[in-house]
Amino acid sequence: MRSGTGHTNSHTAPGAARQPLPTPALPPAPIPCSDLGKSGSHDQGRALGPCCPRRKRITLPEDPLPPPGIKAQTSRSCPRVHLPPAAPAHQPAARQGQVWWCIPVIPAPRRLRQEDHREFEASLRYIMTAWMVLLALQASLLFPLASCTAPKATLRFVAVGDWGGVPNAPFHTAREMANAKEITKAVQMMGADFILSLGDNFYFTGVRDVNDKRFQETFENVFSDRSLRNVPWYVLAGNHDHLGNVSAQIAYSKISKRWNFPSPFYRLHFKIPQNNVTVAIFMLDTVTLCGNSDDFLSQQPERPRDPAVARTQLSWLKKQLAAAKEDYVLVAGHYPVWSIAEHGPTRCLVKHLRPLLATYMVTAYLCGHDHNLQYLQDENGIGFVLSGAGNFMDPSVRHQRKVPSGYLRFHYGSEDSLGGFAYVEIGTKEMTVTYMEASGKSLFKTSLPRRSRP
Repeated sequence: MRSGTGHTNSHTAPGAARQPLPTPALPPAPIPCSDLGKSGSHDQGRALGPCCPRRKRITLPEDPLPPPGIKAQTSRSCPRVHLPPAAPAHQPAARQGQVWWCIPVIPAPRRLRQEDHREFEASLRYIMTAWMVLLALQASLLFPLASCTAPKATLRFVAVGDWGGVPNAPFHTAREMANAKEITKAVQMMGADFILSLGDNFYFTGVRDVNDKRFQETFENVFSDRSLRNVPWYVLAGNHDHLGNVSAQIAYSKISKRWNFPSPFYRLHFKIPQNNVTVAIFMLDTVTLCGNSDDFLSQQPERPRDPAVARTQLSWLKKQLAAAKEDYVLVAGHYPVWSIAEHGPTRCLVKHLRPLLATYMVTAYLCGHDHNLQYLQDENGIGFVLSGAGNFMDPSVRHQRKVPSGYLRFHYGSEDSLGGFAYVEIGTKEMTVTYMEASGKSLFKTSLPRRSRP
């Protein structure tokens, strides 16, 4: 054997004693589960026993991997490491096949698989679809249904009279508010092209001037729902309006975009584009035609204040009716022709207006004045629509015998009622009139045929 500085022969001389191989260091004994949480048990660098719960947070050894040749087996409850069945000669036999250590493993976040992406996208689409359905339902409640549907083949409007509140605060009544609410529902659910105001717009003495706060307090603030903001009102004057300044109501047309009152009497013309059905409505001032009436002293207007103005209006109406070629012709005024209630038939109109209605085959006459709801029809088939329940209700039937037998078809004047109005729909074949109570109840429905052209 030769030796030299810095050099060592790796071969052992024959007969020399064999040195035992060093025994590899075994990991420290496992920490029993019962010792978890004890002082220092997480800082000794030892592994945990095989029954350790995954929910425990521990300090792992610096090198948690098993030594070379050791096989790791894991389960969902606890990862475990076993010695291989045939351990190397230098491993103690007592350790073979026994559990060596148990370490709780906090799984690393896995990358989303393609299936996970598809599931996530499907869930997101479902949520978005549900959200859009909810938005659509909300929109259907906020906006009038008529504006979302296909163009309609009918003309629809509300006819309401005597809705004019009171002259003291809050300048409206419970019945007026209830009618405004129900008119709003009717417009939202069924649609309306306009609202026909049949007089007595401001109780008890009309308005003073165009800046009178009654316009705001009794009209704008009451019929204020957003579904009514773009629905035009066509207005005529009643006897209480004539106790104030009717010219101011006419002038208010230039201030309010929905208040339309161009003159004391005027003509409206409508055409339904889908079927070319035409409608004419002649708006009258029955107070200048017949005179004013005092509800306390006399139920009947005695004579017009200006007979020349009365003759002018009557002559205008006669010429208009003679020239009217529309499929439906309506005339509207404040005083009734026929009524069984407190004011009864208006003698002036029975004498001067009724013959014109019959001669020119008018479809219907609409009015207010008596504070109830009535429908009458004469032998010529002319309908008389009385809608004066916008603010008060009067159950009187004191003039029932003044109306020809068989004319009355419907009357409603219950004092317990919140009032009501008429809802009119005109189509290709007929005009239907539905009397609505302010509580939402349908009281009576009738129809009038399309007139044959003269």
